[in-house]
Amino acid sequence: MIVLKHVSLMRGTKPVLEQASATIHPGEKVGLIGRNGAGKSSLFSLLAGRLHPDAGDVEIPPSWLQPGGMAEVAQNMPETDEPATEFVLQGDTRLMKARQDLADAEAAGDGHAIGEAHAALAEAGHFDAAARAQALLLGLGFRMEQTQQPVNSFSGGWRMRLQLARALMCPAQLLLLDEPTNHLDLDALVWLEGWLQRYEGTLLIISHDREFLDAITKVTLHLDEGKLTRYTGGYTAFESLRAERLNQQQAAYEKQQDRIAHLQRFIDRFKAKATKAKQAQSRVKALERMEKLAPVLTASDFEFEFPEPSSLPNPMLVMKDLACGYSRDDGSALTIVSSVNRSVLPGQRIGILGANGQGKSTLVKTLAHMQSPTSGQVTEGKGLSIGYFAQQELDVLRPDEGPLAHMIRLAKEVSPQAREQELRDFLGRFRFTGDMVMQPVGQFSGGEKARLVLALVVWQRPNLLLLDEPTNHLDLTTREALSIALNEFEGTVMLVSHDRALLREVCDEFWLVTKGGVSTFDGDLDDYQRWLQEQAREVALAARAARDTERAANTADATASNRREDRKAQAQARQKLAEQAKPLKNELKKVDDRMAQANAEQETIMNALGDSALPATERADLGRRLKALGDEIETLESRWLELTDALDQLGA
Repeated sequence: MIVLKHVSLMRGTKPVLEQASATIHPGEKVGLIGRNGAGKSSLFSLLAGRLHPDAGDVEIPPSWLQPGGMAEVAQNMPETDEPATEFVLQGDTRLMKARQDLADAEAAGDGHAIGEAHAALAEAGHFDAAARAQALLLGLGFRMEQTQQPVNSFSGGWRMRLQLARALMCPAQLLLLDEPTNHLDLDALVWLEGWLQRYEGTLLIISHDREFLDAITKVTLHLDEGKLTRYTGGYTAFESLRAERLNQQQAAYEKQQDRIAHLQRFIDRFKAKATKAKQAQSRVKALERMEKLAPVLTASDFEFEFPEPSSLPNPMLVMKDLACGYSRDDGSALTIVSSVNRSVLPGQRIGILGANGQGKSTLVKTLAHMQSPTSGQVTEGKGLSIGYFAQQELDVLRPDEGPLAHMIRLAKEVSPQAREQELRDFLGRFRFTGDMVMQPVGQFSGGEKARLVLALVVWQRPNLLLLDEPTNHLDLTTREALSIALNEFEGTVMLVSHDRALLREVCDEFWLVTKGGVSTFDGDLDDYQRWLQEQAREVALAARAARDTERAANTADATASNRREDRKAQAQARQKLAEQAKPLKNELKKVDDRMAQANAEQETIMNALGDSALPATERADLGRRLKALGDEIETLESRWLELTDALDQLGA
């Protein structure tokens, strides 16, 4: 198990943990939660051995600290031209070691080591490893043809999915996942949820997705003000239990304050009276001995709201034969979604569903004027004001400028009368205060960038919100604030998100982007998850049928060629085995010859020792020689057994 005893950890001058203690039992699935900046990732680094505690003890089973005992998602972007499947396979450290051992044994011509390496490969699941790696990739949204593409041909978000697949490939006893859903769409998230439910090791996961946590975790660790508090249950149970605990703490604090006030009144009233001085002094000592309870202080909730729109055009948008896509390098158009004929009305709450790569973001970007339609048209209502939240924040942020510079530029476009102090006050509502308003955005965390984009959207006073994965990097408090603000917003919302709680709370209808088109999805999110599972089954059946058909079609033509190739492969295999067996056979012959010589010499000595006239000194010499021969024969016999076993394994 993992045991933290009175652990303190500093990052610079900031305390991350202060006398924190917690226990995690083998096989538990634990959600680690806390506000952004509380130190959750630092705790992961402590468990992984990248950081060391400033005080206290961290106990982790030694086997978990060995290579392959612990797995986590690497945060660096891989730069390699290896195929995706091979890159993921390398996450299985046990398999990689068996591969290397086999290569070393073959290079050394060590038949015994070759046999052991083959056994280790079989135990590591060598024969189906590629299939397992590809299953991970397909589950995370890759297409079959992409599994053999080089890693450096993928964009950043897809490379992070590769890193996630590589971590899942490792047969680890401890799995650390830090926000694994940030780069996933809803389809891949549902798949990952099912995979983690089946995972048999110990899991620690940092996530701000409450439904994801509820589906997977049975224990919640809350990191707050440097302390770790353990709760039994998922996130919903944590909320309920913590609220109850805070109420109890507040009640105890208030009761103690009443007691303190009562003692202080007695002291103030009677300390000057001689007849009561002794009692007053005892009250003073009681007050000094009392362990003071702290008032219940929690991080201030983050709140904001969208201002009332100045107008609500009806309709907001009308799409006629709209096609969305990109321009290729040669200037030709690559269409992702086409033949879109839909209207958007005031007050609608539309959730946009669909697998990654189907065109959800492409549609939203086109409506937000971030790219032009490849054909068709979009007619906007008079007075339409669009607020766009980009999935990639840097699409709308300048990394070398601070929040105030962003607001000044925006205010010139939509509100020329704004003064700098007004803009500073407005940014303060989004937790950008003091010198932070001048800090370059490129130095901000993901959560801070997301809050700045929200601030820019709110300032524009939109009547149509186009939100593309707005919850990436947002903590649970900020997500809750966003949900409340969207529900109170009087305009129209179009939302792309993998946060099911947000979709359930905000949206009352869904569009499905799939197979190059947009249609109304008749159902709720539970229906959509069932639809996804049915689609996955159909894809699997179609792939199996295609493989069977291809196999049958190729069998007749390939039979003769396969036989020739088989004979050639068998000949090569026999030759390779013969080469591997040759040094073993040579050594075996030498052992046989030496054993025959030693046995003959042993028999000669035994006969000589039977002569009663043999002098004592010579008898002693022969006895010592006989003992040495016996030891040598025993060693030779052991080596003979090893060599014959190795040759038998090669033959098998």
